[in-house]
Amino acid sequence: MDYNAAMIRAGAILTVDLDALCANYRLLRERARPAHCAAVLKSNAYGLGALPVGRALYEEGCRHFFVAHLDEGIALRPFLPDDADIFVLHGPPPGAERECRRHRLIPVLNSIEQIQAWRRLARSEGCLLPAFVQIDSGMSRMGLSAAEVAAWIGDPGLLDGVDVRFLMSHLACADEPDNAMNRRQLANFVAARRQLPACPASLSNSSAIFLSKDFHFDLVRPGAALYGIAPRADGPNPMAPVVRLQGRILQTRRIAAGDHVGYALRYTANAPRLIATVGIGYADGWSRSMSNRGAGFIDGQPIAQVGTISMDSTTFDVTGLAPDQVVAGGLVDLICPQHPVDAVAAIAGTIGYEVLTGLGPRIHRQYLCSGSSDSP
Repeated sequence: MDYNAAMIRAGAILTVDLDALCANYRLLRERARPAHCAAVLKSNAYGLGALPVGRALYEEGCRHFFVAHLDEGIALRPFLPDDADIFVLHGPPPGAERECRRHRLIPVLNSIEQIQAWRRLARSEGCLLPAFVQIDSGMSRMGLSAAEVAAWIGDPGLLDGVDVRFLMSHLACADEPDNAMNRRQLANFVAARRQLPACPASLSNSSAIFLSKDFHFDLVRPGAALYGIAPRADGPNPMAPVVRLQGRILQTRRIAAGDHVGYALRYTANAPRLIATVGIGYADGWSRSMSNRGAGFIDGQPIAQVGTISMDSTTFDVTGLAPDQVVAGGLVDLICPQHPVDAVAAIAGTIGYEVLTGLGPRIHRQYLCSGSSDSP
């Protein structure tokens, strides 16, 4: 494929700075030492591309990778060396245990039923099979319930045949440092560990790495912070920006005072304006909720988004810019250092995670590494 031609054709371009990604990984790894630092690559590395992101982080020294679904792990496995462990957060669906084993993936076991199925497979193969075991410390989402933990405590042989690599749990409010739930979950996790067979532990997601060392244990599991999303909202973002999203100008149109723009006529010009139509819309993950509220930048100059965001296009008021700044084929910055993903999320009424993971496949992705540009 001619990637230069593909980029020229694309209505929008997502540039992923792999050097910045690796710098973020190093920052998180140093902050978490002596704990190991994993990388969460679920949802196609939060929309950035699990294969190039995974390869870059492996070269940076990461050896522990997390995905959510079994198929994500199956797709990733051929592209990472054998010494890279890939963990499946949801564990194998019932009946898919052999597939998990065949592709050399390590499940996170979240229920007694998953434990029993993995133990049966170990018995049939006559060997220990590796796994994480997750317990619920208060989020009431995934992991062994308090009753199931009690059953494990009462039956030390419950995991015979399972090589428990780590005991893990997940925090609900780590991005709120003063939330009492963080300490409550930590206490619940520590109390359960004391009664269970000894093994390494993992509790911290991105935000928890910025809590005290008490939360780090033996392995931290950053996801969003790797990709430049702020790990907490109450201060400067310590993470380097990783993504730049640009939309391509399709055409410009001069309108008069009283003219309308877009579906439902939600914008009416109060004076003559120059309107640029840009080739990205809600089908690409550019949320309709930002209609008449969003922003873009051309050559560092802010421009207002006007009218209703359509399925395939978005309109901006580019009045006052020089003619050579708003030509067809030119680019508008939508996510950039001046307008980071968290700012976009605030306008859309959501979180940076949803903005990144929602960016669709029509957006052309290119990757920057040590001054070069490449595509997967």
